[in-house]
Amino acid sequence: MLKNKWAGFLLNLILTILIFFLFSSTYNLLNFINALFYLSFLYLMIVLLMYTIKGGFFDGVTFGFRRFNSIMFKQNDYLEEWRDKPLPSEKFNASFYQRIKFQAISLLFLLTILLLIYYI
Repeated sequence: MLKNKWAGFLLNLILTILIFFLFSSTYNLLNFINALFYLSFLYLMIVLLMYTIKGGFFDGVTFGFRRFNSIMFKQNDYLEEWRDKPLPSEKFNASFYQRIKFQAISLLFLLTILLLIYYI
C-alpha cells in the first residue's frame, strides 16, 4: 500500500471508476455509488478483521491450537517452541492498520456524500 494516504485514496477512486466502467450496464450516479460501496465494503471488512485481531480475540484460539498440535503429534519440542511463537495480536502492524482505516473512513465519507446528493 502507498505510504501517502491521499495517493492511496486517489488510487481507490481510480479503481472505483474502473469498476464502474467495467461492470455497469448504464452509466449513472447510482451505479457509481454501487461501485464505491463494493470497494468501501471490502475496506470496512478488512478494518473490522484487523481491529478484532488487534484486540487479541484470536490469541487464545491460536494458543490452544498450537498446544493441541504439540500434544497430539508428539513433536520432540523440548524447548516448547510453540509457547514462544508470537500471537496474532503481537504480530499486528499498526501503521498498515492506520492506512487501511483511513481509506475505509474516507471512502465511506465519500459514499455518504454521494448518497445525500443522490437522494436530495
